[in-house]
Amino acid sequence: MTAKRKLVLIGNGMAGVRAIEHLLKLAPDAYDITIFGAEPHPNYNRIMLSSVLAGGANMSEIVINDWDWYKDNGIRLFAGHTVTRIDTDRRIVYSDQGVHADYDALVLATGSNPFMLPLPGADKQGVIAFRDIKDCEAMLEASKTYKKAAVIGGGLLGLEAARGLLHLGMDVSVVHIHHYLMERQLDETASNMLRHELEAQGMTFLLRRQTESILGKKRVTGLRFADGSEVEADLVVMAVGIKPNVELARASGIAVNRGIVVDDFLQTSVAGVYAVGECAEHRGIAYGLVAPLYEQGAVLAKRLAGVETSGYAGSVTSTKLKVSGVDVFSGGQYDGPPGTRTLRYQDEVDGIYKKIVLKDDKLVGAVLFGDTSEGARLFSLIRSGESVAGKEKELLGLVPGGSGSGSGASAASRLEAMADDEIVCGCNGVSKGTIAEAIRSKGCTTVGAVRACTKASGSCGGCKPLVEGLIGIYAGESAGEPVKEGICGCTPLGRDEIVEQIARMGLKSIKETMHVLQWRKEEGCSKCRPALNYYLGMLWPAEYADEKESRFTNERYHANIQKDGTYSVVPRIYGGVTSPAELKKIAEVAEKFDVPMVKITGGQRIDLLGVKKEDLPNMWKELDMPSGYAYGKALRTVKTCVGSTFCRFGTQDSIAMGIRMEKKFERLNTPAKVKLAVSGCPRNCAEATIKDFGVVAIDGGWELYVGGNGGVHVRASDLLCTVKTEDEVIEWTGAYLQYYRENAQWNERTSVWIERIGLETVKKALEKREDRLALLERIETTLALTTDPWKEIIGKDELRKNFEPISELKYV
Repeated sequence: MTAKRKLVLIGNGMAGVRAIEHLLKLAPDAYDITIFGAEPHPNYNRIMLSSVLAGGANMSEIVINDWDWYKDNGIRLFAGHTVTRIDTDRRIVYSDQGVHADYDALVLATGSNPFMLPLPGADKQGVIAFRDIKDCEAMLEASKTYKKAAVIGGGLLGLEAARGLLHLGMDVSVVHIHHYLMERQLDETASNMLRHELEAQGMTFLLRRQTESILGKKRVTGLRFADGSEVEADLVVMAVGIKPNVELARASGIAVNRGIVVDDFLQTSVAGVYAVGECAEHRGIAYGLVAPLYEQGAVLAKRLAGVETSGYAGSVTSTKLKVSGVDVFSGGQYDGPPGTRTLRYQDEVDGIYKKIVLKDDKLVGAVLFGDTSEGARLFSLIRSGESVAGKEKELLGLVPGGSGSGSGASAASRLEAMADDEIVCGCNGVSKGTIAEAIRSKGCTTVGAVRACTKASGSCGGCKPLVEGLIGIYAGESAGEPVKEGICGCTPLGRDEIVEQIARMGLKSIKETMHVLQWRKEEGCSKCRPALNYYLGMLWPAEYADEKESRFTNERYHANIQKDGTYSVVPRIYGGVTSPAELKKIAEVAEKFDVPMVKITGGQRIDLLGVKKEDLPNMWKELDMPSGYAYGKALRTVKTCVGSTFCRFGTQDSIAMGIRMEKKFERLNTPAKVKLAVSGCPRNCAEATIKDFGVVAIDGGWELYVGGNGGVHVRASDLLCTVKTEDEVIEWTGAYLQYYRENAQWNERTSVWIERIGLETVKKALEKREDRLALLERIETTLALTTDPWKEIIGKDELRKNFEPISELKYV
């Protein structure tokens, strides 16, 4: 039996380990493999670091190959070991922790280092790069204490860092020396469109600024620019580029230029030593994008396995970027160099821009903004070099058959024409051939199955249409996702999946959520839009701008529409307790606006019925009272009895308790309407045991009840707990309401919610005081940001605008 050869890989990153994955498929028993990795982690997806920074993913979710993968494949992994020396004569490598390993073949995949500008003050605390998990951890920690961040560099890496810091709640300024962003990937038009989108999300851009020095004593306090201007910052992230990590190779006598010099088979100047990835320089080019590095890895694997290969001839690069729902693509010679001609299409209303660059009737470059669905097709044409004469307008989607209107047959033919080694999923380096094999041999006939098997579409999701197309080609009649309806017919996602994805990816608008989560119906419907409006407001109370047009008619007009088209107005009356002055004001307003009926409601308030829509704004101004939210999915009423204040049976002051609760939680948006009640004794005159949250006074304390309903489906509430003080009542009420807000489906009453999840689930969630206080803190954050809607109305023009019918979506 032939002894296995020894293979050592220095670098546990994406490029090197991808080469090992290919090698294991081609020649699984050819080598004993040892891997040294400087980071104390298994192989992970560096592209997803911005998601880790934003809190949208944890370390386990971005791991490509976990610890078990190394064991299952018999690979010795030395994680957290930095190789310090290579003896190329004796073929031995040495680590900083005293480990050495012999090799027959050595692969250098040492990656690159972030370029740190040699500025005065660059060694201060709070000045970091954005390159690995350690950098992410430093940013996460800094965001807990500091609030102003500056990112130096407006390229792809800088924008990813800025996005993550923005989601951490920091004020982010992006400093860029060029006059527009991402100048290496985008033309000026697409860049400006991207900048406007990112500014709307909260980023600030300082363009044409050259940083001169970093201010501060021990810790950074700001930046000073060459023009004398300054910007405050207590965290500075340098994202100005990368440089190949070649020091180990240079010290070992291996030829180095900008990167480690390799030939078409990734061989270095020293026999038996190869290099792949960002550290390698091929034909004068060191690539920093993942697709070329994976192409190199495939060639190297064939070389090591003894499989015939034509070698690596270089890569035509492309970039696909998704920043908070903004889709951007560029490929080839997008900037239109001399000797080329350019065609453009721009739709500023829908935020779409397309540009193609042609030379000798061949497509040599493209830029797409807003709609990147044809990116793979255009990139394939760039790589193939086939003639596109007469098809130019098709490529821009300006005539039938072009981008955005191509037939299914033409799309299928384009996919069939793709080479098997062409990368479909750039984030995870999955080729067309790998996906096709999974479909044909492993029965992966849905996108979910392909994702589980190959990881294609498992990161940004931009390649999902291509994966679906390949399933259609190779799975035949067995293709197709199981039909599943989520919160509505517009999406297969349920409430929990949607909320999880919004939180994980930091989605901040309805449009962005529908785009990123791939809604079937672009504008949504009357079920999902109000639901998304609630979920976004619940998750991001300080950042999300409530979308009024996604609310129902009643909530838009702050009144209940009646069957004759008039409205009812219900001002808030705390605990059912009013005053002669309030009563007089209500009566005068009712007379002034000819209100047909004034009625005492079941919730101890006064309802003014039959109000004309055009009178609503002025009527609210005349009342100058808080809204009772009789129309909203919010806290409606806190019903009380007179309690110990007047009643001979009362054991506690139920009026004061009810008013305190109502003033504390008024204006709180909830998944469905919420009614509270406080009874002063167990006789329960306020009917607290059929309310969403009920409080019943007993000797020396209070009983708290949840999940009641006195409506169509009557449900007696369940006893949650017994407390002694009024402060505890408020604590438990706030914690319970926030837990309901965070976990119930939109439009799900507490009575239905309690039946669905069980009382014990709620009890367990609230039993620890630290958990209750955390929920209370979140609800208080939300409450601090709310104001009565009528306090926000200023001027007749705005009033008129607020009460004009909304044509796009009419919810009743």
